Amino acid sequence: MNESRRAVALGFFDGLHLGHAALLERVKERAQQLNAEPVVLTFDVHPDTLVFGKEVPLINSAPEREEIIRRVFGIDTTVFLHFNRRMMQMPWEEFISSAVNELGIVAVIVGHDFSFGYHGQGTPERLKRWCEERGISCDVIPAVKIDGRVVSSTEIRTLIAEGRIEEANRLLGHPHMLSDMIHSGFHLGTKLGSPTINMAFPAGVVIPRHGVYVARVWLDDGSSYEAVTNVGVRPTVSEGERVSVESHLLDFSGNLYGRHARVEFLHFLRPERKFESVERLAEQILSDTDQTRMWFHKSQS
Repeated sequence: MNESRRAVALGFFDGLHLGHAALLERVKERAQQLNAEPVVLTFDVHPDTLVFGKEVPLINSAPEREEIIRRVFGIDTTVFLHFNRRMMQMPWEEFISSAVNELGIVAVIVGHDFSFGYHGQGTPERLKRWCEERGISCDVIPAVKIDGRVVSSTEIRTLIAEGRIEEANRLLGHPHMLSDMIHSGFHLGTKLGSPTINMAFPAGVVIPRHGVYVARVWLDDGSSYEAVTNVGVRPTVSEGERVSVESHLLDFSGNLYGRHARVEFLHFLRPERKFESVERLAEQILSDTDQTRMWFHKSQS
């Protein structure tokens, strides 16, 4: 692999879904063929935030995107460009010319619907012609469809927000996840006999439907545990609106504060609700745990 020569996948890649997977697999193929390093070139801020002046709730934060690219797709280098007004107004030829010169690009791979540069004038067709004139390989990846529908980040965001997590995971091609440092929480789980680890969603990402999920938690030493994960505001014991993510790791005991963890959401068990007493909540937690064990047993049989 020649690291001065790079095959580049260009796009935003929110969620790293099956459509993105086709693109990233192609960039690895081109890199191998051309003795180059496979690289993902992406942006820290979703372009629609500036272009259309609207906040786009993302499936993953920028660090999570980088982690998925490395862990799931085996691409070690992700380059983040800061998307600001200057970049938004940059002519597309200037953008791609600058990227080619700075990164030593010998191949570019984009999706069928990707556009860039001022007013989105850098279309896949124009990019392909520009590359061909300069002897640079260029692939435009067609839409990937599941059940006749194009796989899109927009649909996946909706599925996650509605708690339809298994449908979302099918389109992603891997479990939707949250990656975060474990921090000290409310310690209520310990008092109820089900100690939990506490995490939080980063600002700007879509929050899954409030409720209880079957999950798998991966720790930073590579170990993993079946888990019951609650996403919500804890209405039985709290009046606040802050969303917390609390996971009870089955068959684990120990202190994990300060460690890094990844929660993979696998199945929606039930909506979050307010119980008439803490004792009733404790009973429900035991039921959630039993259902989680049953779900894993069925999925492995």
